[in-house]
Amino acid sequence: MPLRLVQVNFKARDDSALGRFWAEALGWGLSSEGPSVTNVEPTGFVYPDPAGIGIDVVSVPDPENVKYRAHLDLATTSAAHQAELVARLTDLGATPADVGQGDVPWTVLADPEGNVFCVLEPREIYRDTGPIAAVVVHCANPPALARFWGEAMDWTVHEVTDDFARLRSAMGVGPYLEFIRTQGPEAVGNRMHLDLAPYPDDDQAGEVARLQAIGATFADVGQGDVVWNVLADPEGNQFCVLTAR
Repeated sequence: MPLRLVQVNFKARDDSALGRFWAEALGWGLSSEGPSVTNVEPTGFVYPDPAGIGIDVVSVPDPENVKYRAHLDLATTSAAHQAELVARLTDLGATPADVGQGDVPWTVLADPEGNVFCVLEPREIYRDTGPIAAVVVHCANPPALARFWGEAMDWTVHEVTDDFARLRSAMGVGPYLEFIRTQGPEAVGNRMHLDLAPYPDDDQAGEVARLQAIGATFADVGQGDVVWNVLADPEGNQFCVLTAR
């Protein structure tokens, strides 16, 4: 059976500080499952609920300073809301970011540790996603990655072109996962990745083998002896397969 998307995982120098930023940015709550890990989730969230995808912020000794292949897009409901959100995020410590976007209706910012994200202008498609409109991944072949992730997870492919692909939970709730074609995506480690988990009655090892059969490979990011598996999709985007839950 396909895997569930559990959360977005950020590497950080200071998980507590970055977790506080994102909790205040999204209007969510904070908790911690252990040392050096800060969990950011919608208030009242009970897993599993595809309408709410949490953020795990994990401290590591030296997060990579790279041009990121993955980022978050935040949703707004009006021009006034967009302006208010940008101002509030700036007060929280976000800074303007220039990634070559030119004159666009959305605003590109970086969080206090330099993770780039976008505050979108109002778009009808994101009116019911919650504060996170989409997790966006830059890639060389959106149709191929849509096929892989559509088989990997219990999500539905909604739109595919040569330059763009969009997936969403099969229940039609929560944020989207989007792939955008770019020239020469960087072959580097990601500071942001997805964490997936098998259903309670499914086998973690069996799911890992299934993912390998459709194009995933094992990845060594220095994780050592852990209960999760670190894999990479066909374009090298790392992700983790957690234990069944």
